[in-house]
Amino acid sequence: LSSRRSLHAPSPSMVFFRTTDLTELERQLLVERHLISPALAEEKGSRGVLVESGECLSVMVNEEDHLRIQSILSGFQPDEAWVAARKLEAGLADRLKFAESVRWGYLTACATNAGTGLRASVLIHLPGLVLTREMDRVIRGVAQMGFVVRGIYGEGTASAGNLYQISNQLTMGKAEEALLNDLRSVVDELIACEINARETLLCEAETQIEDKVGRALGILRNARLLTSQELMNFSSAIRLGIDMDVLPGLATGTINDIMVSTQPSHLQYRAGKPLAAAERDVLRAAVVRERLAS
Repeated sequence: LSSRRSLHAPSPSMVFFRTTDLTELERQLLVERHLISPALAEEKGSRGVLVESGECLSVMVNEEDHLRIQSILSGFQPDEAWVAARKLEAGLADRLKFAESVRWGYLTACATNAGTGLRASVLIHLPGLVLTREMDRVIRGVAQMGFVVRGIYGEGTASAGNLYQISNQLTMGKAEEALLNDLRSVVDELIACEINARETLLCEAETQIEDKVGRALGILRNARLLTSQELMNFSSAIRLGIDMDVLPGLATGTINDIMVSTQPSHLQYRAGKPLAAAERDVLRAAVVRERLAS
């Protein structure tokens, strides 16, 4: 995308996109890359997003709040992400005055975001817990620890490919460091549960898991039609196979790249024109075959 409007950004590597100047396809492309929320893509009026060239940092303008600063890093790096967001916030604070209260902290449009205003999240792959039918129990346990389980694009979205977003529910009454420590504790518990679930699958259904993984890879290598849901489900099975050493020689990064590049708006942007669902299914299958063959 090219910036449609110049803006004095807090960093020379950041560009500003006024969302009302973008096409629907361009807005959905930003959603799929987690740079803006579905809500910001759909709303009208004076809104936009600042995006850093590496796409790790972005600032949504006039979404639910006036500013929503985001720092997204691959892997589990909550401290590094927070430091980057805090540095960007400090740069903005030199020019802007944020609404705050001595008693309540930062004041936000939604009361549950008041206080620190920090929403710490992790996107985690939990196929073992899904296959062993433990996910509902885990979701209840996560809620008791003050966290919520959301879909792949956050609040109001569904899970896809056994990917879940884990976020703190409240931001008031705890310092940022404490919230990050809580997130680490929850993620450690989830990882332990997922490992136990995978060990159970290996003990009780090893052949079935190998068959599931092999079938998924075979279909992706040869399919001529692939829906988004099929792609995410098969990709989840392959990621599980890679992690459990069922598929040596195939990298998780390859699957991650395929999952991103075959989303609906990415495919249409690649084609340079709008595509019907059936046309996207054909192109998605072709892209996957090409990527796996290389």
